[in-house]
Amino acid sequence: MINKIRSQLVQNAASILRSPVHFIPQFVQKKALLDSMLMVFREAIDDGDFAFLTDKWLKVEIRDMNLHWFISYQNDRLLVANKEVTEDVRFSGNLNDLVLIAGRKEDPDTLFFQRRLLIEGDTELGLEVKNLMDSIDLEQLPKPMQILLQQLAEFVHKGLSVPIARSNNEVVHAYSN
Repeated sequence: MINKIRSQLVQNAASILRSPVHFIPQFVQKKALLDSMLMVFREAIDDGDFAFLTDKWLKVEIRDMNLHWFISYQNDRLLVANKEVTEDVRFSGNLNDLVLIAGRKEDPDTLFFQRRLLIEGDTELGLEVKNLMDSIDLEQLPKPMQILLQQLAEFVHKGLSVPIARSNNEVVHAYSN
């Protein structure tokens, strides 16, 4: 019963969260995203690892939630655009897949080849972004954030892989994208 509830929550997470998230003002979303990125990428920023993104724009899109943000690196700082800009590269995926990537439960390359993670535009720039994401050491995050991210990714992973029995005794996996 618990597994079925978890599976339903995971499968419907984007539709459950979509409306409440869209009520959050854009400037609050932007600040939360920027603060999170500064925490996660602190060492990479200090080391100048974002220089490849100078005067370029990355669009990050959560397709099933109809959310997106534009990110750049200018004057040695990460920026999140206030308005639509022309992106040089776009990363897009569904909520559950992006949670699995963040929690290291799925490899971005695997999801890319399964067409669950799309990287469009400047492929060289996209590869730089992917490599930077792969190099992040989750141990640098505050312990409560590490635990939360790992537990969320585990919850999603289990929710997507729970078999569900159909009425004709056929068993299928809950994952559908």
